[in-house]
Amino acid sequence: MPRQKNAIPSYLLHKVSGREAQARVRIAGKEFLLGRYGSEESRIRYGELIAKFASGVPIDPLAGQTIRGTNRGTDSDDPGPSIAELIVAFLSHAEQHYVKNGKATSEQHCIRSAVRPLRELYALAPAKDFGPLALKAVRANMVDSGLARNSVNAAVGRIRRLFRFAVANEMVPVEVLTKLEAVSPLLAGRTEAHDLPPRTAVAQDNIDAVKKQVRPLVRDLVDVQLLTGARSGELLALTTSMIDRTGEVWKSKLADHKCQHKGKSRTLHFGPRAQLILTKYLSADPDKRLFGMTRTAYCRAITRGCELAYGMPDKLRTIPKDVSTAERDERRRLAAEWRAEHCWSPHWLRHTAATRVREQLGIENVQSLLGHSTAEMSRHYSAKMDALATATAAACG
Repeated sequence: MPRQKNAIPSYLLHKVSGREAQARVRIAGKEFLLGRYGSEESRIRYGELIAKFASGVPIDPLAGQTIRGTNRGTDSDDPGPSIAELIVAFLSHAEQHYVKNGKATSEQHCIRSAVRPLRELYALAPAKDFGPLALKAVRANMVDSGLARNSVNAAVGRIRRLFRFAVANEMVPVEVLTKLEAVSPLLAGRTEAHDLPPRTAVAQDNIDAVKKQVRPLVRDLVDVQLLTGARSGELLALTTSMIDRTGEVWKSKLADHKCQHKGKSRTLHFGPRAQLILTKYLSADPDKRLFGMTRTAYCRAITRGCELAYGMPDKLRTIPKDVSTAERDERRRLAAEWRAEHCWSPHWLRHTAATRVREQLGIENVQSLLGHSTAEMSRHYSAKMDALATATAAACG
């Protein structure tokens, strides 16, 4: 894979016969020696230069300054915890905080991904010296890795959350966080980071084409999502005992759902057509899940169906193990671009259901069916919203 333009310069080894190996970095055609290869000093110096490079600040190769601009060796105070120590503390907090029903939420994975470039560039640097230029350098690393603009902004927000945690626990001064909050997010059209296509309704022809490529269980899940506007995780967690089948419209009041921690309630409504599908999966075991599939497997099945339905080239869909690393990276890049243009995910079906309901019945019915409201409005309008959702399911589901 060819090197991307404006990619973050690498931390390199400089060998000199008869002398200790040195670290170096090449920026704008100039070589900068950083100190002994692999040492803490060289890593910190590398991070400082990369921060300036990413922000367009002129680099003085003789200025051995820290991120904050104070000369190294003149401050006798305790430097405090390093970036690596902050990351360890925050990940430990995240493992306890981002848990639902005894299981880790996806936010833990998102946090680990966000702090990875931070650790790679600044692990040994004092946390109190981490400033806006350093944060921009980490952000530039994310952009060069191919992350979309919104994903980069979200990751930078998680890094700020790490420092907010550090301030709350008196690990760094509040001024550090204040400076980081001054870094503006990347704006559309004003950055090299690409934007993902907007999540929109999926055309029925495209849905039908993919349904022909997947097994019956996946086809039924697609149909129930379209009829209910439910999230895929909500449907995959259903058991027979969770469904109230006493009325004309079946209901399932979820005890565990995405916005539970915000005080919201969530009830799924199943009309006549959705009931016909669910009946096939009702079990004598009240606690057995109706659909024996994980959310990851469901997403992969839809992606695979898109690849087959829309004709993904074989050389991109299956990459042999014996190709060179450069060729493998290039094919993966092309495959990612192809999927971004052609594939849709199960969550797009929720948007499709919302679009159809809005066209037929109006925006308020969409709000009731999909569960969109604040916690206060949910309590105030709970009876009205349930009646609307029931009527919507009877008409559309």
